[in-house]
Amino acid sequence: MKVKTILVSQPEPKMENSPYSKLIDKEKVKVDFRPFIHVEGVDAKDVRQQKIDLKNYTAIILTSRNAVDHFFRIAEEMRFKVPDSMKYFCQSEAVAYYLQKYVVYRKRKIYVGKRNFADLVPLFKKYKGEKFLLPSSDALKPIIPEILDGLDIEWKRGIFYKTVISDLSDLRDVYYDILVFFSPSGIESLLQNFPDFEQNDTRIAVFGNSTIDAATQAGLRIDIKAPTPETPSMTMALQKYITTVNKK
Repeated sequence: MKVKTILVSQPEPKMENSPYSKLIDKEKVKVDFRPFIHVEGVDAKDVRQQKIDLKNYTAIILTSRNAVDHFFRIAEEMRFKVPDSMKYFCQSEAVAYYLQKYVVYRKRKIYVGKRNFADLVPLFKKYKGEKFLLPSSDALKPIIPEILDGLDIEWKRGIFYKTVISDLSDLRDVYYDILVFFSPSGIESLLQNFPDFEQNDTRIAVFGNSTIDAATQAGLRIDIKAPTPETPSMTMALQKYITTVNKK
């Protein structure tokens, strides 16, 4: 069956000429964006109940933009003035760049990994005398605490925000040729919103091994997978699939 409509379970990209824009132009398909999950901050009281006092830490580990936003939100709620001496260990350049929303970049001690969390290990070892705080969501990749526990450093995780399933009831009678997922939480949201969901001719596209596992465990048929050596991005995987099926 040809593909005419796609629903991506994420917010619409803010950048102009995103890869999805190119896909729309080239393949003449309709692409809608709808977050299947969203983030809600926990309040300072909840953080205090986790026995976290921000003044006890000398370094912050930041794995995402959400972690940046909610660390500084909690600091403000606790009336904690983040000292200029605070060190920031950022998983990627994108996260480090986002820090500029809150700090004067050139005046701060910011250390950046290449992309994966494991890339930060040499930096943690170099600064093992610091007291590290990891602001995170309630859903944290297991590899992160595994890596930190394997190092000779003092660290603590704080749940500063939570991943919440969005209400998708308005989509109950809307049909899409392809549904695109990037996390197990997205799969969970689909099944919680539509417990009687039947896949039939709907194609499922998934990104990442954990999402593949979640879709498989949910009994869904996976038609499009990324990343692969041939299609490292989701838009490339969609492009390849659509080009093939729409030719028929």
